Amino acid sequence: MPQRLPSSPPILPGLAYIRPLGSGGFADVFLYGQDMPRRDVAVKVLPSDVRDTDLLRMFNAEADVLAHLSAHPSIVTVYQAGISADGRPYIVMEFCPGSLAQRYRVERIPVAEVLSIGVRMAGALESAHHAGLIHRDVKPSNILVTTFGAPVLADFGISSSLAPQGADEMLAMSVPWSAPEVVAEQTAGTVASEVWSLGATVYSLLAGHSPFERRERGQNSREQLRRRIARATYTEISRADVPAAVQEVLATAMARNPGDRYASARAFGEALQRVQSEIGLPATPLEVPAAEWTPAARSVDFSDATLRGPARSRIARERSRKIRGTSGVAGLARDEDTDIAAPASSASRVLPWVLAGATLVTAGAVAVAALFATGVL
Repeated sequence: MPQRLPSSPPILPGLAYIRPLGSGGFADVFLYGQDMPRRDVAVKVLPSDVRDTDLLRMFNAEADVLAHLSAHPSIVTVYQAGISADGRPYIVMEFCPGSLAQRYRVERIPVAEVLSIGVRMAGALESAHHAGLIHRDVKPSNILVTTFGAPVLADFGISSSLAPQGADEMLAMSVPWSAPEVVAEQTAGTVASEVWSLGATVYSLLAGHSPFERRERGQNSREQLRRRIARATYTEISRADVPAAVQEVLATAMARNPGDRYASARAFGEALQRVQSEIGLPATPLEVPAAEWTPAARSVDFSDATLRGPARSRIARERSRKIRGTSGVAGLARDEDTDIAAPASSASRVLPWVLAGATLVTAGAVAVAALFATGVL
C-alpha cells in the first residue's frame, strides 16, 4: 500500500485533541483527552476520503470484535466508536503509552518477562478463539503496554471468523510472523496458524529479530522471507540464558505441519507455564473463559461495510410522561425503586379524601375560635 500523509485530527464531542500517536497503511491514531470521565484515550480514525469497502468492513469488524473481547485483561479496551462530524469513522480505545514494536530489537528482554507475555497472549488468543474469532496479525508491534506495564493484544483490524469463509476472503498477513500455510495462501488463518504466529512472536522477543530474518543487509525481502518460512526449519535462539525447554516449546509451536503444533493457544500457554515452573519462576495466570461462558448474542458481521454512527435512544411515551410527573433528581431516584406500571394501591386512593377531611375540621375549629373571641358565642 503506498505511503500517504497523515490526516488531520477530527473534532469529536467530549474529547480534546492532544497529539498524534502514529499512522498506518489505512488509519491514523491520535491522543485525545476525554472530559467526562477525565482520562487520556487513543482514537483510531479512518481518512476523510476513504471509499474502500474493504477498509470500512475491517474497521467495523475491529470495533465489534473489541467490544466482544475487551473485557479480557490482556486485550486492549474499547470505549466507544462512531462517525465524526466530517464523516470519518473512529474508535476510542484505552491509551497504551508503550508497545513491543521496537523494544525487542534494541533491548535484551529477560526470559522471565517474555514467558509471562507469552502466557498472557495465549490467554487472549484462546478467548478470541472461544468466541469464534481469529486475530490473523499476531506480532510484537500489536502487543501494547498499558500505563500499569501490562501487555495487551491490539489491532484486530484484519480479524476474521473461525467459520469457513468464501473463496474471495481477503488474505492479509505480516510475513515475518505468518505460518507457512498462510504465506502459501492456503488459508487466511486458523487456530494452528495463530499458534505459529504467537510462537514466532515469543521467538522474536527473545532473539531480537523475527525467526527467519538474517542479519546481512539485503537478505530480508518479502519474497526471501516467504521462501524461508515455506521451508520452516527451526533455528535455535542464540542466547545462553534461554533454556532448552523454551527452545522445545517454540519448535513445537512453529512446526511446519499444522497438525504437529499445539492444538490450541491454551495448550501453548500451558506449555510455557510448565517451563516457568521447571526453571523456578511463578506461573503466570492463563486467563481463559470459563466453560459456561458464551460470546455475546449478537455475532460480528464481517461483511458489514456501512458507516455506522450513534443511534438515538427510544423511550416509551407512557414511561416518559410518568417520569416527567416527578421533579429533579429525587423524582428520578424514586422511579428507580418503583414499578411505574403497577396499579395505584387502595391506600393511595384513600389518602386524598383523608387530607380533605382534615382540612375541613381545621377550618371549622378556626371559625369557632374566632366567634368566641368576638363575643358572639
